[in-house]
Amino acid sequence: MRTLYFDCFSGVSGDMLLGALLDLGLPLEDLRRALGSLAIDGYEVSVDRVMRGGIAAAKFRVARASSPGGPGSSGGVPGAAAAPGCRDPGHPDHHHHHHPDHDHHHEHPHDHGHRTLDEIVALIDRSALPPRGRARAIELFRRLAEVEAGIHQMPVERVHLHEVGALDSIVDIVGGVFALDWFAADRIVSSPLNVGSGTVKTAHGILPVPAPATAQLLTGVPIYASGPAMELVTPTGALLVTAFATEYGPLPAMRVDRIGYGAGDRDPEKRANVLRVFLGESEGRAHLETVVVIECEIDDMTPQNFGAALERLQAAGALDVYYTPIQMKKNRPGVLVTVLATPASRDALAGVLFRETTTIGLRYQEMARECLDREFLAVETPLGPIRFKIARRHGQVLNASPEFEDCLRLSREHQVPLKDVQALATKAYLDLR
Repeated sequence: MRTLYFDCFSGVSGDMLLGALLDLGLPLEDLRRALGSLAIDGYEVSVDRVMRGGIAAAKFRVARASSPGGPGSSGGVPGAAAAPGCRDPGHPDHHHHHHPDHDHHHEHPHDHGHRTLDEIVALIDRSALPPRGRARAIELFRRLAEVEAGIHQMPVERVHLHEVGALDSIVDIVGGVFALDWFAADRIVSSPLNVGSGTVKTAHGILPVPAPATAQLLTGVPIYASGPAMELVTPTGALLVTAFATEYGPLPAMRVDRIGYGAGDRDPEKRANVLRVFLGESEGRAHLETVVVIECEIDDMTPQNFGAALERLQAAGALDVYYTPIQMKKNRPGVLVTVLATPASRDALAGVLFRETTTIGLRYQEMARECLDREFLAVETPLGPIRFKIARRHGQVLNASPEFEDCLRLSREHQVPLKDVQALATKAYLDLR
């Protein structure tokens, strides 16, 4: 199985995660295209190399754009400048991540937006993520808004997301969703998370580490505190890891192909302030896993709502969702809703079904599932590179197909029929065999 492992020995934040995945092979240009017009005009995303505790790591940045060599040039990030009246972005105390006082001075854009959920949804809709990615990003922010609403005892629509509502954090989360989908891992595992200790300054005052929203997001996840008193896990980091990781524990048995390092902003003594991510594959053997099948029948919901419910279920972590037409009692045509999920996500998906559909009851059962080992191979075509998904069982290739989203993108860019792009990709793959 294609596996990602998050080694959170020094915590995790959104920019650390993106830096590690860029270091692991995610093309920066693909990330920029996915973000689309999400980043307001005048800002740009970039990545550079820094040292943290003697380890070279990728530092992901969201920066105010400026003309090269012009006033306010940062000198460290091409085309980036410090915001007027702010410390230099390279200053170790500048970013809110991993700062013992944590004054939430965001590193690059200094867009201290206290946005509502609706405002953030409008920004995400401007991104170039595919519909499923946009739905998942929106679901993450909805989860965060619900956590904040519960902490502050107010309706979700009245919640203003403070530090996480700023532009750079929105970019971190939307970019993180795209990046993790891009790797198409069959399995995402995380170590227990080192959350740090001490106190943190927030828009609500001085709070203990982990801050209340972070602590709530990490409910049910193994955490610990080690090292100097500072915040190590931010809300964006907690949100992304808990949304995608399905297992927590030590590094699983795997053949490691690549390792990526994503840098935090500070460089404390005697601690490598990095997130380490391993990418590899399990041994060539059948992999059995336990899944939950959730079902219900519906005969009193308008057809349009089924599409919205499917998007919400996918965004909440469903492995698969499908609808089957059935005939129900009283001679009514109905729909059988079937959701495939991990056992850990059953409760969250049940909540989505009850909120988004008219069902008043669910049933579920656990089953064993066997999956083929999968990997991606990039093939070169006259129109550009296309990833090929290859599926094996006991080392034997049983299926191989071009990645649909790659073919669709090149089809649109070059105004070539989609089936022709798929044929070019298939020919390029067969030529390699």
